[in-house]
Amino acid sequence: MKKALLLILALWAYPFQVEEPVSKYNSFKAGEWFQFRIHYGIFNASFATMELKSEVLNGKSVYHVIGQGKTTGLARLFFKVDDNYESYFDKVDGKPYKFIRQIDEGGYTKNLEINFDHDAKKATVIDHKKNRTTVLNTKEGIQDLLSAFYYLRGNYSSKDIEVGEEIVLDLLYDEDETFKFKLKFLGKETLKTKFGKVRCLKFRPYVQSGRVFKEEESLTLWVSDDENKVPISIKADLAVGSLKADLNAFKGLRHQFKVDVN
Repeated sequence: MKKALLLILALWAYPFQVEEPVSKYNSFKAGEWFQFRIHYGIFNASFATMELKSEVLNGKSVYHVIGQGKTTGLARLFFKVDDNYESYFDKVDGKPYKFIRQIDEGGYTKNLEINFDHDAKKATVIDHKKNRTTVLNTKEGIQDLLSAFYYLRGNYSSKDIEVGEEIVLDLLYDEDETFKFKLKFLGKETLKTKFGKVRCLKFRPYVQSGRVFKEEESLTLWVSDDENKVPISIKADLAVGSLKADLNAFKGLRHQFKVDVN
């Protein structure tokens, strides 16, 4: 029930320093936290959160993002979801080092850990459920499911892309292979939210049709058209039913959150 950056300029001489991200657009910082209210059909199905921390991984200061989602109330009787996604990625160039995917969606479970070796262009995928380890070849610029979100926020704005233009990234978040993630810019739109009217950039992430999504163009994403690029709303046509996620609460933004009062 879900399937929703950075440029090189490093301070390599200070590996333990908690440095700020160096990217084209400094759109986030450690301490940022989002909460989303998710509706599945007529049900207020769950809440999901994303939290960004500053931590040390293997002696290097990195960002650690944790995304969690869980169905609540009546929806849990029909479709139980307990999901945990985590990513450790570089503060300077946004490259992921470690990705964790622990999900239980209606009895469909996975427990994966992916470790990236960018110098060797390899990724080691550990399937804890099946007790199996696989080594995959990767390409330059590979991202995982969460690090891609921050990479895009850090390196793109409406000034960089035109309506109809597509952004393509190599993505790895499963145990078998990488795939091309494609994001199409649909233009600008103002949404009414609980915070007021928010000017947004509208995107169409192309997803894999099948078990979860009805078709490739099943997903629509709106992010704030400001320095933060906050995810405001997501709509999806699922294989069974539909899903809508709206920003419900936030804190720790790098820049002021802009709302139109008229």
